[in-house]
Amino acid sequence: MGKDNATMVLNQAALGHLPDGVAGPAYRRQDVARSIVHIGVGGFFRSHQAVYLDRLLHLPGQTQWGYCGVGLLPHDAAMRDAMRTQDCLYTVVERGVQGESARVIGSVLEFLYAPDDAEAVLEKMADAGTRIVSLTITEGGYYVNQGSGEFDAGHADIAHDLAHPRTPRCSFGYLAEALQRRRERGLAPFTVMSCDNLQNNGDVMRKMLLAFTRLRDPGLSGWLAQHCAFPNSMVDRITPATTDEHRALVRERFGLADAWPVMTEPFLQWVIEDHFPGGRPAWELVGAQMTDDVLPYEKMKLRLLNAGHQSLCYIGMLFGYEFAHEAMADADIRQLFSDMMELEVTALLPLVAGIDLADYKRTLIERFANPAIRDQLARIGTEGSARIPKFVLPSVREQLERGGPITLLSFTVACWFRYLNGSSEQGLAMPINDPYALRLRELALLGGADAGPLLSLHELFGELSDQPRFVAQVGQALARLYRDGARAALRHALASPSTREG
Repeated sequence: MGKDNATMVLNQAALGHLPDGVAGPAYRRQDVARSIVHIGVGGFFRSHQAVYLDRLLHLPGQTQWGYCGVGLLPHDAAMRDAMRTQDCLYTVVERGVQGESARVIGSVLEFLYAPDDAEAVLEKMADAGTRIVSLTITEGGYYVNQGSGEFDAGHADIAHDLAHPRTPRCSFGYLAEALQRRRERGLAPFTVMSCDNLQNNGDVMRKMLLAFTRLRDPGLSGWLAQHCAFPNSMVDRITPATTDEHRALVRERFGLADAWPVMTEPFLQWVIEDHFPGGRPAWELVGAQMTDDVLPYEKMKLRLLNAGHQSLCYIGMLFGYEFAHEAMADADIRQLFSDMMELEVTALLPLVAGIDLADYKRTLIERFANPAIRDQLARIGTEGSARIPKFVLPSVREQLERGGPITLLSFTVACWFRYLNGSSEQGLAMPINDPYALRLRELALLGGADAGPLLSLHELFGELSDQPRFVAQVGQALARLYRDGARAALRHALASPSTREG
């Protein structure tokens, strides 16, 4: 639909006459149960898990599964307004080299905004009809001390929720209070399903939630340890943050006025550990892979795709690029990404059933280079204090144990350090979106070309802060970034073959 045509406001009433070329829910949304509560209704959830369930709802006999979305944070107010105005409908636009397609997704039936009414959220989760609570709360939302791997019990959010259990702030407080109410009412716990980019994400959630509930009520913690399920899962779909440009595209290209559409790539993958005592949707009918061991898939994806994103985003921003495809069009950055995968990560990965690893890596290059998706480097670079330890440092540790190469992995860490001073080589501001932003910026400015202050953060680096080879490689790379500039430093790293290390 061209921009001269009338624009249709997206809501339930519009579903019967959507613009030509826009698909929408063909099922009766009023008949769908709101049996899954999802915390963190961001772009990724709406392009991934909600899309799978929308597809499933088009099959017969699946109406017992639908989403109630929950926003816990003050900035979720904009999502609340958009979702409620549009009856929780929104548009997903797939953008690939072959063109664009749009679909209105209807699997989210309700949105609750916790700052408005914490009690409504707690009672929804405690209700017997809620069978799964899933979460996309970002890698930084699990209160993990990255250096030790243990629960960060001293965090201000945790202290607040332990002191005010009926008016919590964070996901752990909501989960604990709702599960306590179910226990008191003789109900089984719901399944807790992490959908974040963490290796063993279900196991991490279990460990952290049990640590939190031990502080709150050891009896609750013991009950959860015995009865609550925390399946692991691996999720994959590149989804840039929604912008006004995206809203304009949906309005002009597809004729829909949508306050919060989602742009994404055609690729979609979900691997799920099949452990749901309270039942689950038949996700396998719409392309998800159910398994008893998610770890090989997770490790492959986190060490290649997510670490690869870290390798290109900080150096890309230092060069003044805005989008991932621009960085991938730079021959030096493309070589950094490719060589890091081939020389420093691939040897660490197990064989994965049904996956051709060489083809998977080729696919990553194509996906990152997709100019239609316009994935923001600033988005990829958010929460580096959680992402570097989870995606990059595990490969560093394994390579150090085996005496293997870490040149490009260390260079990626050095680029993050250089980015943390907040200004590109062109003088462009590089805002830091990170829960530790103030501390990281302070140490980056204090150290400058000296990596020592940042490497001293044991809560991020753990024992790596005292590993001479890692400290030396990061320090040398950071010094070159400041002394010689990003381009020269990158080319020096690429000219130092990882295969001659060790």
